[in-house]
Amino acid sequence: MNEMSSRDLLERLIGFATVSRHSNLELIDFIRQYLADLGVESELFYNVERTKANLFATIGPSDRSGIVLSGHTDVVPVDGQDWTFDPFTLTEKDGRLYGRGTADMKGFIASVLAAVPRFIERSLRLPVHLAFSYDEEVGCLGVRPMLAELEKRRLKPVLCLIGEPTELKPVLGHKGKLAMRCHVKGAACHSAYAPYGVNAIQYAARLINRLEEIGEQLARPAYHDERFDPPFSTVQTGVIEGGRALNIVPAECQFDFEVRALPGFDANRVTDELQTFAEVELLPKMRAVKSDAGIRLQALSAYPGLATPPDSEAARLLALLAGSAEFGTVAFGTEGGLFDQAGIPTVVCGPGSMDQGHKPDEFVTIEQLNNCDALLARLADYLSKPS
Repeated sequence: MNEMSSRDLLERLIGFATVSRHSNLELIDFIRQYLADLGVESELFYNVERTKANLFATIGPSDRSGIVLSGHTDVVPVDGQDWTFDPFTLTEKDGRLYGRGTADMKGFIASVLAAVPRFIERSLRLPVHLAFSYDEEVGCLGVRPMLAELEKRRLKPVLCLIGEPTELKPVLGHKGKLAMRCHVKGAACHSAYAPYGVNAIQYAARLINRLEEIGEQLARPAYHDERFDPPFSTVQTGVIEGGRALNIVPAECQFDFEVRALPGFDANRVTDELQTFAEVELLPKMRAVKSDAGIRLQALSAYPGLATPPDSEAARLLALLAGSAEFGTVAFGTEGGLFDQAGIPTVVCGPGSMDQGHKPDEFVTIEQLNNCDALLARLADYLSKPS
């Protein structure tokens, strides 16, 4: 097949509406066929329903450990957003390429795929591994079965580069995340007799208020890490549901909250403290009215933070590729913490800015895409040099 530019590949990738709630198999099939036409075999790791898949491929020697180039194929929805352009058709205007996923993060995947012929042409001393995952946007869920398989193998990659949008600035850290749902079961009655019921919404409000107090404690200067913005672990409630009518004491309420945790901070400390508050302060009062009243916490998703040491081999290679040793952190999460947890040192660097991610008229600049192509060309040079 004729070689394709990163821009042309991005146009193809944007055409696949791989919102997390949908399948990504058409996009994965396109990538698999693209690689096969270049003589590169791929492995697919499916979800249980076989509606989505991760793709893993290796270019170069198979008898040694290599460098992973990782990206997620899913994108966030466009529902309710006011787009100027068709979000699933690449549009070029004034040096920008518009479309859902251009920044987060199909631009990086396009650059990686465009670099494959260069990797093939070189006599690589270390292999390049391509790892493209599903369901990152809903809790870094999809990459886990692929990582579980890699952990079983004799040769584990020596480094992973996550191509999330950092404007190609070298990033060594990000916060972890714990997403939770709290179910509150009260007891309904006519609102005229409110004291004889257990108002689930009001007890949920007390739990939410306690979460706010915990967040204020975590924001104290003693817990700061100035490498991050904000420089502390955060707690916030994002969704709440409950109640059927104003004249009925609500028997059910649930709310979702998240903890964005600095590396090294165990987010479960927040849930443990909330559970203790519920058991000591709230449940005795609730059950004094209704014996089967209850409060239950349910984990929705979680991924670890990332804190790669600046004096590590991974950091030194990233500095070489990015042309800068001014390492930073990002506020958003990535799959990097999971790779690192699997024993694969991980860094983050990719084209575009998360300032455009998840918004209408998302874009990556042509300059950023070209600069990413150049970064991957430097990687090919580095891997083709004698050790």
